[in-house]
Amino acid sequence: MRNMKNFAKAAGTLGLVGFAAFGSQLATAADDAFWYIGGSAGQSRAKIDEVRIVDQLTTQGLATDVFSADDSDNAYKLFGGYQLNKYYAVEAGYFDLGQFGYTATTTPAGSQTGTIKLRGVNFDVVGSMPVSDNFSVIGRVGVNYAQAKDTFASTGAVSTPASSAPKKSAANYKAGLGLQYDFTRSLGLRAEAERYRINDGVDNKGDINMFTLGLVYRFNDVKHAPVQKAAPPVAAAAKPILVVVPVVKMQQYCSILDMQFEIKQDEIQREEKEKLGVVGTFMNKYPETTAVIEGHADNVGTSEFNMKLSQNRADSVVKYLVETLHIAPVRLSAVGYGNTRPIADNSTKEGQQMNRRINAVIACARDIAGLKVSPARATMAMEMDFDPYKSDIDSQYHEGLKDVANFMRANPAVTAVVEGHASKYVGKTQVSAEQAMNISQRRAQKVLDYLADKEGISRSRLSTEAFGKTRRVAYGTSLEGQMENRRVNIIFNYPNRK
Repeated sequence: MRNMKNFAKAAGTLGLVGFAAFGSQLATAADDAFWYIGGSAGQSRAKIDEVRIVDQLTTQGLATDVFSADDSDNAYKLFGGYQLNKYYAVEAGYFDLGQFGYTATTTPAGSQTGTIKLRGVNFDVVGSMPVSDNFSVIGRVGVNYAQAKDTFASTGAVSTPASSAPKKSAANYKAGLGLQYDFTRSLGLRAEAERYRINDGVDNKGDINMFTLGLVYRFNDVKHAPVQKAAPPVAAAAKPILVVVPVVKMQQYCSILDMQFEIKQDEIQREEKEKLGVVGTFMNKYPETTAVIEGHADNVGTSEFNMKLSQNRADSVVKYLVETLHIAPVRLSAVGYGNTRPIADNSTKEGQQMNRRINAVIACARDIAGLKVSPARATMAMEMDFDPYKSDIDSQYHEGLKDVANFMRANPAVTAVVEGHASKYVGKTQVSAEQAMNISQRRAQKVLDYLADKEGISRSRLSTEAFGKTRRVAYGTSLEGQMENRRVNIIFNYPNRK
């Protein structure tokens, strides 16, 4: 009841503002009154904010390769009202604006989809301006109370939002303009364009436009009076915006698994199960982390066979982690890449064996100093990025490097390799292989010197390796992608212990 009173109060205020052009006629003409009902159907349209969504994916360290938007859908409304006089009516109704969404695919490989369904009720003040015996211009302002149901889904490298199906109900304004043609004294045809202000499920606001054609049936109607000369009402204009995807910023990633398989096999060997203990130890210590298990294959066999084989390998690892190490299934996902991501030359048996592998990419925890790993080979990486042509370490990474040093002090047998990388482009200028190799080596050396000189880690436990522009993690055609490729990775290596 309280909400209905608020709606009525707001609608009355909006009516006075929106239809002041009718002057005293609104207050004095009160002899043409009747009830009416109706229904309309048509199309709704929204603007998907591609720039904002892509920017949010960029903050996760992802480059957007393809973005597709579904920005229109079928819509309808049902309504009933009371015509107070020739020019002024109040109307209530139910509306369904349909569903909108987007799909974005990224590098590193992944995807994110978002959808929003919208429906609700409204209460409007409707003004009519007759221009002939059968034809009228109508305008409306009012309030709508809409429920938004969002759905988000992610695959691969894209982080999953904290809530995959948020909902929100909220009251906002609505406005519209239309034309009405009366076939008879009881039945009319109405065409309208309306704008609904909407809250989505993640506290963003935007406008949805709806264009409909429908019928109106009157009870106890009276014939329209002669034409009144008055300006038609004009609805307030606003740029339509619809935004969905919360920001999830990842500054670190961890890869703590490197397993290999026999040719055309997906069975986990006994010695490889020891390596899975590292993942189990890490994820049990940090219950908020999630992991993407990546399966890879060599080039023996067809591409279709290898894609299925790599997916089976990833699925078998997930199954082992769930059933044996008791990791919750919702924290794990499996992705097969087939033979599309080799790390070694497939023309040799050794290279093929390296390419038959599993990696686990884990959302990394900052508090790593207390982690005691299981006796198996593993790696962990912290990502840093640099300005073009520079090797200076930004102060934002000092705290992360302190974590690295604390971890190495807590695990004195661990050594670290500092990998330097560079971008193929700076802006639109291509960087030569020699320049890229030189700057990547300087970046790696700067990080090694910082760990040794500032944090007191013995240089005997540290080494550098430069890769130039040979190992990109993003396309270099955008500034964000170039920044991702200008990076240093710190790889921790654990000795094999019997």
